Amino acid sequence: MRISSSQYFTMNVQTMDNQQASLANMYAQISSGKALQTAADNPLGAAQAVALTAQAATLAQYSTNQSSALTSLQQEDSTLTSVTNVMQSIQALVVNAGNGTLNDTDRSSLATQLQGYRSTLMTLANTTDANGNYIFAGFQGGSQPFTDNASGIGATYAGGPGQRQVQISDTRTINVADPGSAIFQSVSSNESTPVSAGSSANTGSGTISPVSVSNSSDPANSSTYTITFGTTTTGTPPTTTTVSSYSVSALDPATGTSTTVTPPTPYTAGDNITLGSQTVAISGTPASGDTFTVAPANTGHTSDTDIFASLDSLVSALKQPADSAAGQATLQNALTTAGTKISNTYNNMLTTQTAVGGREQEVTTTQNAMQTTSTQTANNLADLVSVNLPSAISQYEMTQNSLQAAQQAFAQIQKMSLFNYLGSS
Repeated sequence: MRISSSQYFTMNVQTMDNQQASLANMYAQISSGKALQTAADNPLGAAQAVALTAQAATLAQYSTNQSSALTSLQQEDSTLTSVTNVMQSIQALVVNAGNGTLNDTDRSSLATQLQGYRSTLMTLANTTDANGNYIFAGFQGGSQPFTDNASGIGATYAGGPGQRQVQISDTRTINVADPGSAIFQSVSSNESTPVSAGSSANTGSGTISPVSVSNSSDPANSSTYTITFGTTTTGTPPTTTTVSSYSVSALDPATGTSTTVTPPTPYTAGDNITLGSQTVAISGTPASGDTFTVAPANTGHTSDTDIFASLDSLVSALKQPADSAAGQATLQNALTTAGTKISNTYNNMLTTQTAVGGREQEVTTTQNAMQTTSTQTANNLADLVSVNLPSAISQYEMTQNSLQAAQQAFAQIQKMSLFNYLGSS
């Protein structure tokens, strides 16, 4: 086949143009460090790079979310540690207040100390994070969750009921803050003791013990029991005997009806009184008309589980004179009731803190696992789009040498003609 001079020149020029374009592309790759300059360089690789880039961006956002969640949980954990420390101090004070050698002045001083603990607890309940949001306000992070009631007893919760959540992976959303009502105005259903109490209107010297539970799953334990004292006359006139007695009624929370479960029974100080699978003992000399109650730790009324209300009631009791048998009994009953309520709230706080610690561990575990995925994604993306500099530079040099050789050869060949050949022969 005959190739004309025009075709020859065109072919050589085209070859050198292609080599120059290849050199330009290689230079762009070397200078930018990217092997994919356009999708046309590697359509399949470009599509994979887009997918990996999107995945890397998603993982980066999850990483940010994880850091934010962990910071929130760590602050809540730290705050709850401070809260439980205060609660331990309060429990020690309650034990100290039961010391029979204390006088009214001593107990008044304890009341003042208890008010200080209460104020500290209120401050902790209204803790804010670095952004000024209240950590125990639920969904209402911008609103102060707790304020004192105008009555001087207890506090009002103004935060939201829910838990703020953060998505830390494709399949996991985690709670990063617990509502204050679930911490400071609630008790654990599994680790709470029923509450025994004596009426503030009692005039006798009867005192009630804490409740002992033999079977926590007994449905009868959900009732509120009222022990009422009176007198019972036995015998036939003119020979009769009048003795102190008590009767027990139970209020069913489901129906709201009260029934007598123990008819009038002679009272013996210190004997156990059975209430479902619960027992209490009443000591001293209750007066006729005195009443005592045993109720579930959570009756559904916030005032029964509000730690601030419990502390306010105890402060009031400590400030009352206890210069009579009835006054001392009233104080002792108040200490028993407060001690149980404070212990129940403390256990609930520990349960919450344990749950927070578990969520911290989960976030940390997710972080570690996702870090491995992020590293692998970054490596895969780099393999697709990054240039192997030693190989690219070597290829660039080879192509450049080939281009220079082609240019020199073309320059020599284009000088050749038949007349030059005939002349030289």
